[in-house]
Amino acid sequence: MSELATSARPYAVAAFKRAKETGAMQNWSQNLAFMAAVTSNDSISSVVDNPKIGKQSVTDLLLDICQDQIDKEAANFLKLLVQNGRLPLLSTIAALFEEYKAEYEGYLDVQVTSAYELSEESFKALAENLEKSLGKKINMNVAVDKSLIGGVLVRAGDQVIDGSIRGRLQQMQKTLQ
Repeated sequence: MSELATSARPYAVAAFKRAKETGAMQNWSQNLAFMAAVTSNDSISSVVDNPKIGKQSVTDLLLDICQDQIDKEAANFLKLLVQNGRLPLLSTIAALFEEYKAEYEGYLDVQVTSAYELSEESFKALAENLEKSLGKKINMNVAVDKSLIGGVLVRAGDQVIDGSIRGRLQQMQKTLQ
């Protein structure tokens, strides 16, 4: 993944800078997400990855598929990726773009995994506590994983907060060994 991120970073940075210049942050976000979804489709990727199909044919195919869903700048970006052989990086470029966008807009994507479905009150309380402790607005996504036994596991960027029973049991097991 780090190799992909290293190769994708210049493209993500360029897209982000252009989005800032034109004030089209949300538009670029949607365009990149759509293009990444198209290129990650198994049927499309088998055609795109076929060395017998030329770059122009791949470009024409992708532009035909994306025609009403992306704007002219995104189409040019797509052409550039095809010409430079960087199309497989599109999902990573989109993910990096979202990270830059979140930082620029002052929020943080937080993945919360809970042992049980959170009530609306618990969701709001957890969101408020995370905003206070992280010092940023958050965009919280919640998933349920019963293997946690109880509590929550929070991932915010590089930071992980493990408040789960499973995590505590694993810590206790390490201590006892």
